[in-house]
Amino acid sequence: MSNPYDTASERMSILPPTLRFKGELSADEDLLIQGQIEGTIKHTQRVTVGKEGKVKASITAQTIKVEGTVEGDLHAERSVYVEESGNLRGNIHAPSVCLVEGSKFNGAVDMDSKKSAQLRGKTGT
Repeated sequence: MSNPYDTASERMSILPPTLRFKGELSADEDLLIQGQIEGTIKHTQRVTVGKEGKVKASITAQTIKVEGTVEGDLHAERSVYVEESGNLRGNIHAPSVCLVEGSKFNGAVDMDSKKSAQLRGKTGT
């Protein structure tokens, strides 16, 4: 019998606090970032920047959650959620955006559904 959790949508990659990465990062499973990333992140699922995470990159994913620090533009097919502990310096492109009271945000928000449709075409979903 096959494992019911053996699908890309049920797996999560975790990048621990000691990890330092520079370059282009891409995958099909959910991603939790607790370390430091610099470059570009392109995912087909959910990306979460944990409270200890520090990202200097543009991020493309279905959903993006910011609990830590991000410097770069966010492009989400579905939604962007910035927690109270989140600190985002960059623009948000998503049809649904939530900035929790207490979060830090410096940038612009674009919720144009036409651009979101173009994003879906680029990510292949």
